[in-house]
Amino acid sequence: MKQVNLKLFIAFFGSFFGFIVMSYLVQAEHLAAFDQEIIHVVQGLEAERLTEIMKFFTYIGTIRFIVILTILVFLFLFYILKHRLEIIVLLSVVFCTPILNRLLKLYFHRARPDFNRLIEIGGYSFPSGHAMNAFSFYSILAFLIWRHVPTTLGRISVIIFSSVMILAIGMSRVYLGVHYPSDILGGFLASGLWVTAVIWFFQRYKERPEAN
Repeated sequence: MKQVNLKLFIAFFGSFFGFIVMSYLVQAEHLAAFDQEIIHVVQGLEAERLTEIMKFFTYIGTIRFIVILTILVFLFLFYILKHRLEIIVLLSVVFCTPILNRLLKLYFHRARPDFNRLIEIGGYSFPSGHAMNAFSFYSILAFLIWRHVPTTLGRISVIIFSSVMILAIGMSRVYLGVHYPSDILGGFLASGLWVTAVIWFFQRYKERPEAN
């Protein structure tokens, strides 16, 4: 268990310092060339079928869709597994993430890209709400499932699935022209900070003698 806590500690502070550095680079406009290069590559793949796929991934990264998935997971945890504490973990991550994202966007006030948009959307750009929502939901879902999967292959499959969903949703925002790549990375780091904090508190609670 100490090894797990050490990994969470490293992940937490890695996300924290990563977000601080990313925030500074974004505000100082040091990532303009990086963003433009990635956007050029991603949007260079534009095709009608791919656009539809990216719109699909963007849709499943919306808070509305994630709330629907969260309700389904909630019902499964409550009625099938009867794991009430894990429900608190899930809800804490999923429903606090949009609040955190809103506060960060209001603080940074970064305008969205204004070129080659394939969909229209308002609001500020950094950090990406879709990236934060996707990372929070799919990473905490992977954690909760991972705890109940006994085989290495099963656990690897869970991690691969959640990683693909997170990356695909993040990429869809760049492809559709509504976010800079640095917005996506910032969103991943911000959610990584929050998710690891919640998991750490969960693990600490589970370690208490009266909790076992």
